Amino acid sequence: MTLKREHLLLYAVTDRHAIGTRDFDAAIEAALQGGVTCLQLREKHMDEAELVKEAKRLVNICHAYGVPLIVNDNWRAALAAGADGVHVGAEDTAAAEIRKAAGSDFIIGTTAKTPAQAIAAQEGGSDYLGVGAVFPSPTKTDAKRITTAQLSEICRSVTIPAVAIGGIQAENMQELYGGGMAGIAVVSAIFAAADIRSAAQNLKQKMLEMI
Repeated sequence: MTLKREHLLLYAVTDRHAIGTRDFDAAIEAALQGGVTCLQLREKHMDEAELVKEAKRLVNICHAYGVPLIVNDNWRAALAAGADGVHVGAEDTAAAEIRKAAGSDFIIGTTAKTPAQAIAAQEGGSDYLGVGAVFPSPTKTDAKRITTAQLSEICRSVTIPAVAIGGIQAENMQELYGGGMAGIAVVSAIFAAADIRSAAQNLKQKMLEMI
């Protein structure tokens, strides 16, 4: 699937802890029904064989809604599963190396916390950036904070689109107005909600009002 800017409007990152005892696939489908435009499968402690199996199942669910599936960190598992791409951090495999192995159609997202990192990611072949943490994040308590002004500076330093990530909720996302991002990436704001579908609908509507 070719990445379009609109795919980044509401980017959901999975979290089994937030979903709790609810059915995982049902939670994913509810998020997609609510308007999630991109889904990242994040399973830090799952071995590669399990991750491939999980991603193969989810890519079919996502594609039924026209939504790309991105796998966190493990680009080999993403390729083996037929997922649309991978998202890597600054400490992970470089985008240029992944691009060489995966080809031009594979989506690569890279975390960037400075304009220099953003430029390097773009030059390495990344398709989009994840920029944050813009707020304190319960899933990454040690993440360095980035102000909205810094977010805007990073977004303006490159031509590829970016998503803001880190502690974003319906109540604080307005503070990111003018940040220049294509969308927001959220975890608990969707998957910890009592009504996942409604939470996604609300976030998407608020984001549409900001761009």
